[in-house]
Amino acid sequence: MSSLRKLLRLDNDRILVEQLMLSMGNLSVTLIPTFLIILLICGALYTTADTLAISIWGVAVTLSKLLCWSHAKQHLRTGIAIDQAVRVALVSIVLNTIDGAIWGALSWVALDTASLSDSILVIAVLTAVAGNSMSLLSPVLPVFLALVTAEMSVTVVKVFSLGDPSFNALGVAGFLYIIILMAQAYNSSRAARAAIDLGLENIELLEKLRLETVVAQQANTAKSQFLAAASHDLRQPIHAQGLFLDILARSGLNPKQKQALDSVVAASQASAEMLNTMLDFSRIEAGVMEPQVSSFRLQPLLNKIEREYAQQADAKGLAYRSRETTLAAQSDLTMIELILRNLVSNAIRYTDSGGILVVCHMHKGQVVLEVRDTGIGIAPAQQSEVFREFHQLGNPERDRRKGLGLGLSIVERLSLMLGHPLSLKSTLGRGSLFRLTLPLATGVCVNPAALLAQDQAQLRHVRVLVVDDDEAVRIATQSLLRDWGCEVDAADSIEEALALADLRAPDVVISDYRLREQRTGLEVVAALRALLGQDLPALLITGDTAPDRLREALSSNIPLLHKPVSPDQLYRGLVACCFAAKN
Repeated sequence: MSSLRKLLRLDNDRILVEQLMLSMGNLSVTLIPTFLIILLICGALYTTADTLAISIWGVAVTLSKLLCWSHAKQHLRTGIAIDQAVRVALVSIVLNTIDGAIWGALSWVALDTASLSDSILVIAVLTAVAGNSMSLLSPVLPVFLALVTAEMSVTVVKVFSLGDPSFNALGVAGFLYIIILMAQAYNSSRAARAAIDLGLENIELLEKLRLETVVAQQANTAKSQFLAAASHDLRQPIHAQGLFLDILARSGLNPKQKQALDSVVAASQASAEMLNTMLDFSRIEAGVMEPQVSSFRLQPLLNKIEREYAQQADAKGLAYRSRETTLAAQSDLTMIELILRNLVSNAIRYTDSGGILVVCHMHKGQVVLEVRDTGIGIAPAQQSEVFREFHQLGNPERDRRKGLGLGLSIVERLSLMLGHPLSLKSTLGRGSLFRLTLPLATGVCVNPAALLAQDQAQLRHVRVLVVDDDEAVRIATQSLLRDWGCEVDAADSIEEALALADLRAPDVVISDYRLREQRTGLEVVAALRALLGQDLPALLITGDTAPDRLREALSSNIPLLHKPVSPDQLYRGLVACCFAAKN
């Protein structure tokens, strides 16, 4: 079998399947024209040839064509299994050998008694059948060779048997015609095989790409789940640490203890900053950040950023300046603050001498916010790359002091979300300029911070119910709230929270979002509101960064803070809850 396969060039079953399907597809569209030709020949020769012989030939060639067509139709409908390809090819060779011999038999039926015109018709039809078969069957070269060899051999033998010099010359021409057809069929077969090879390679590449995409998606999902779980578990102790450090800072410390505490606070803030960067990125990825457009003055924002980052700049010996401005913008204040904070932080991180300048100015009726630095600069080839996730310049060792490489990615995504043009100009070794263009404010400017400016006395004697399954977080939160004058109860489950609320109804509840046994803070709030009334103020705190969890939490319309929560954030969030309840 192997030698036969090699002889017939049937060496690749998968390619052979495609060759057979192509050849059979060609055959199926020629059935009706072939029948018309058979009727034409039988009609033209019926009076000159042997009537019985021509009738038998007509029936035989019709049945042969129907058999070939039926064989092709069956496999076109059901397909050809790879392990059956050679068998199907051999059947096709046998059927087309018979078909070719029957076509060649026309010369034996008609040439003995045919007139000159009828003889020309017979020879023309037989050569046309051979030529047409070359285009139809050449994808599977052995099948074509079987048909044309059988047809032309039977015909040439008959031509030579007539003993006429003219027919002898015609027989020689027939041999030459067979050679020409075989050469053309060989070239056509190679072209068809090359096309099939290319198609199969493309299919293999697409399948490989699909598998790689599936693997990449699975890896990305696993990574996201791991990061979300790791982020949540890291946020819990850092959140508690921040609360304990604030309580410790309020106690009497000597200068040496104060210096040590400042170092611990700096390390804690650095960890919190990296976790918050990951949270910002997760929130954008989850699609839970939606612009809340309002009119606001930019100077309070510039002052806030300067207060936060001037100390970092001073520690590196850098000059930090922001020019006074009276301009107001129409945008989302929280997102613009996040953009500006990332730009300033990035500028300080990559500047070793000189300074950072933040300015606002008008240009063509719009507000332009600029952050300039005298840092290391960015090479032209890197200026589009710096906006990719986790891409950092000059940090191959992944020094944590240089961040995670997400800041500029967050900046770009937020600017696209807001529809604000963002541009970068930078010269290597001389510094960078980031420019964000904002719409000019058209309405009355509000200062959201002023709405939360409440005296600490408002929290005195406010009864707070804290629900958290982490003991360290519960203790730290209780201690901090009592320092603010609150009366505090703490529970680690929904059942304990309901029991405490039944004894002493809280004025407000603060609940962790993710509790034990797959319970959530939403369930805590729902249970307490069912007990005490739907107007019970509530505040959720979460360390979860999984996109589904973020979307679920935000859809509840309950205020949400993300761990690690600073004491200032917790205070403002609690005041906002109480203030909203009173109004």
